[in-house]
Amino acid sequence: MTDPLAEDYLRWLVPQVRDEQDQQYWDLCSIMFEKEFESFVPNDDNRMVDGTDLRVEFCYSHHIRAGSLKRLGPCSFLEVLIGLSRRLSFAAGGTAIGWAWQLVINLELDKMSDPLTRRKVRRVDDILDTVIRRTYDPDGCGGFFPLAKPDEDQTQKELWYQMAAYIDELHPEQ
Repeated sequence: MTDPLAEDYLRWLVPQVRDEQDQQYWDLCSIMFEKEFESFVPNDDNRMVDGTDLRVEFCYSHHIRAGSLKRLGPCSFLEVLIGLSRRLSFAAGGTAIGWAWQLVINLELDKMSDPLTRRKVRRVDDILDTVIRRTYDPDGCGGFFPLAKPDEDQTQKELWYQMAAYIDELHPEQ
């Protein structure tokens, strides 16, 4: 990464995914940061807005002009993941960091600690593409929100409703 501001932003994002230091996940987070998230289901662009709102928060907390990160382009996979973790924290309790890590586990990316081999980088890319292109299983396995008993094909549902069904399975009492 050659942009110092983008690297500072990434360094601000990474601790929002994993705060434990037993294993490092810089390579994984860098790949997720460089991967553009695309919306193929109506209203998933709202999750991308959640992700790009992190840029505004970063700029505000670092006393930087709000538009300074516009050059980053479209929302990244990492930004969507962190945005989802914050929504999960609000809706289901727990910490955003804890939820971010749970999403990483759901995607089976928790096995991708530094340093990443070429084989692991290809695997990470495949996983991210599976999530973005919605080629995971209809029950959500392979995506952010795997379900034991889905009521419909999760690949066709917007992320917001997938998240709601996931929370309902985890906390049926709510």
